[in-house]
Amino acid sequence: MFDTLSDRLAATFKNLRGKGRLSEADIDATAREIRIALLEADVALPVVRAFIKQVKERALGAEVSKALNPAQQVIKIVNDELVGILGGEARQLRFAKQPPTVIMLAGLQGAGKTTLAGKLGRWLKSKGHTPLLVACDLQRPNAVGQLSVVAERAGVGVYAPEPGNGVGDPVRVATDSIQYARTKQHDIVIVDTAGRLGIDQEMMRQAADIRDAVSPDEVLFVVDAMIGQDAVHTAEAFRDGVGFDGVVLSKLDGDARGGAALSIAHVTGRKIMFASNGEKLDEFDAFHPDRMASRILGMGDVLSLIEKAEQTFSQQEAEKMAAKLAKGPKEFTLDDFLAQMEQVRKMGSISKLLGMMPGMGQIKDQINNLDERDVDRTAAIIKSMTPGERHDPTIINGSRRARIARGSGVDVSAVKSLVERFFEARKMMSRMAQGGGMPGMPGMPGMPGAGGGTKKKGKQQKKAKGKRQSGNPMKRRQEEQAAAARREGGDGGDGGNAFGLPGAGQDAGDFELPKEFRDLLPPK
Repeated sequence: MFDTLSDRLAATFKNLRGKGRLSEADIDATAREIRIALLEADVALPVVRAFIKQVKERALGAEVSKALNPAQQVIKIVNDELVGILGGEARQLRFAKQPPTVIMLAGLQGAGKTTLAGKLGRWLKSKGHTPLLVACDLQRPNAVGQLSVVAERAGVGVYAPEPGNGVGDPVRVATDSIQYARTKQHDIVIVDTAGRLGIDQEMMRQAADIRDAVSPDEVLFVVDAMIGQDAVHTAEAFRDGVGFDGVVLSKLDGDARGGAALSIAHVTGRKIMFASNGEKLDEFDAFHPDRMASRILGMGDVLSLIEKAEQTFSQQEAEKMAAKLAKGPKEFTLDDFLAQMEQVRKMGSISKLLGMMPGMGQIKDQINNLDERDVDRTAAIIKSMTPGERHDPTIINGSRRARIARGSGVDVSAVKSLVERFFEARKMMSRMAQGGGMPGMPGMPGMPGAGGGTKKKGKQQKKAKGKRQSGNPMKRRQEEQAAAARREGGDGGDGGNAFGLPGAGQDAGDFELPKEFRDLLPPK
């Protein structure tokens, strides 16, 4: 949604880089470009004016003029102000002291309230709650049936005593749902109310009646992020007519310009609490202004990526895989490769995951053109192999490749390419797990990087083996003290390993024994 805005801002900041000092003309030109970028993104004019005023005041101040890197300081200022207009700090849901907590959803028809009720219910369930969805949209055709299907897919309860389609009293349904939730031990009630095609008195009156009947702990206004400035006007009218506590943005994955997301929190004074960025029930999360600002400026969203990984990957499975890799590269099989790939797939769209990584905006076109079905083709190739072939891919010859290709519906070259990529990936993962091949990080004995694996190591060992002790007792004592000092200082000497001990092939006389053991040795 923010691709156009991100591109314009990136081009603006690129012109600043390399300048050791920014003049007032440079700052004016930058502010003008940012203003155009925000207006093109359909951000509300009052928001643009306030934003540019703050950026110019800070950019002309001492924090930029005295900065070692003025361009980076301007980017930091823009980032801070973006966080500000997006609401500042993230706000959490308020929960009732005595359950159930009542959350009322409101908004225009078509904003995605019913689907969002299922997403919110699923999200709350993942946090350990037992939500109940209540069907109070009794006007829209099949709205009750849609909510029941969404609740089943989300794995949460639903209360829908009325058939809908114009039949039933939504206020009574909302009131009865509270007692039903207590009886069935649901700690959260999510009330899905009816929407309209525009702001009208009937919509306002019905929403106000439901609010008065159930006294919700949170009233969330669901707004379609794709409708631009009209979203801000609707939110203002609803705030004045009924009132709401927070905003939920739906359809953030659309190709609209995103002005609503940047305007609504500043104009209404209510923070954005949640965001929906896809059609699937798991494509929903709490809204973090700082992370959204980071994405807009092309700096990625590493924290969200880490959170997704923590929710998907099991700590026990990760430790088990690390232990397997430490044993040697051959322990990692194609079955393990398939399991890891499926875990990554559970995190969501590969394109969206890559988009969260810093610097990926430079290859945005390649990411957008990424074929998600490649993962499915790779899985089909691996599943077409026998257990023996998955365990030891080296046995896959020409005839086996042809059979696997027929079974998975791909070309023989695709099978060959997969096996080659697997060998390279296994080698790299094993090296990282063992610490071998890293500069200054020699491996443990028996692992890559330890004892006698290279010509350089052999020369060191030969040099150490030829080393002689001095016949002068005083000089020999000085040599022993110097060797001890080197070990204490972290210098293992020639052929030493990561622990400061002598490497294989060194003279045992170089090793300083404790005094108690030296006394037991025969005199030299």
